[in-house]
Amino acid sequence: MDFNLSEERSLLSATTDRFLQSAASAQKIIKGGGENLANDAGFWQEASELGLIEALLPVDAGGLGGDGLDLALIFELLGKHLVNAPFLSTAILGAMPLWLQDTQKFAALLSDVGAGKVKLALAISEADSRYDIQFAATEAKPVDTENYQLSGHKAVVLGAGDADQLVVSAKMAEGNGDIGLFLVDGKAQGLKIRSYQTIDAQLAGDIWLEDVQAVCISEKGSDILSQTAAAGALCLSAEAVGLMDVMKDATIEYVKTRKQFGRSIGSFQVIQHRLVDLLMEIEQTRSATMLAAAHLFSKPDMRDKHISAAKNLAGRIGKLVAEETIQLHGGIAMCWETDIAHYAKRLTMIDHYLGDSDYHLKQMMRLSA
Repeated sequence: MDFNLSEERSLLSATTDRFLQSAASAQKIIKGGGENLANDAGFWQEASELGLIEALLPVDAGGLGGDGLDLALIFELLGKHLVNAPFLSTAILGAMPLWLQDTQKFAALLSDVGAGKVKLALAISEADSRYDIQFAATEAKPVDTENYQLSGHKAVVLGAGDADQLVVSAKMAEGNGDIGLFLVDGKAQGLKIRSYQTIDAQLAGDIWLEDVQAVCISEKGSDILSQTAAAGALCLSAEAVGLMDVMKDATIEYVKTRKQFGRSIGSFQVIQHRLVDLLMEIEQTRSATMLAAAHLFSKPDMRDKHISAAKNLAGRIGKLVAEETIQLHGGIAMCWETDIAHYAKRLTMIDHYLGDSDYHLKQMMRLSA
């Protein structure tokens, strides 16, 4: 099998890499402290002008790519440069339900998303939902054929505080046994958002809805949610690979220069063995992520099995890489002023978005039975 990138993807990778390197995202996190790091209007506009947002959307939705390999390629680079921007919440989780349902109906909104004019967020998590994306206590009451009123509470919604539009899941009041998806204006009457920053510097928020006016995207949104969650998990897995690569390289460089007992600690065999183990585990995660990317739009069972395999490894190996990297760096790896500390935070928290390693292990066992 040929794993080399096509000419177009090679150009996309090189251009994106240079652009993200110039953004110096890690340094902005270090210097920014408690500021709203995810809301950098200048960076977001530059990313849209470069076509980086459109590369995450399919051609039918006014984008330039949207394939599983495109998503994996870009998010691995986002991880490499520790980019703190709403690519996942807007271009993937928020936009995918719209173009999966009806690209023509939401063409204008998707065009604004690709141009960087509109940010989206997907509100599916609730206090009692755990990682079940099909769970919804939030209720939708019909007003007419397209308009509804939503009431309920959503928790830890990525990008909620900065979103112009929210895609919200809710159970239908008439009880058709499925989950509905609805589009809510970010400034709608009856909508309350409490924004905060997560431990890995992401912008998130809890939202409360009280008879909030909403436009129906789909009255039967279960399949759309499953596909969207699969794409989100793939992106997180690819981002984890990018993070792990940087942490591994930084650790190798550090053990070459750190001296103990008159020798660099990298010359000790036990350290070399630990680094070789890390390298093997990271490559295993990369391979699983590439396979998942190739099956992103396959049949649901095949898709979910490969996605869960990649996400399970990303969570399990990510924790190992974070722990080993911090231990081998010593106390300096715990300092706010070092890049590696923030990479470790992001890598650790990726496991908790869209299902942790235990959840996806159970999914793999169920789908393989």
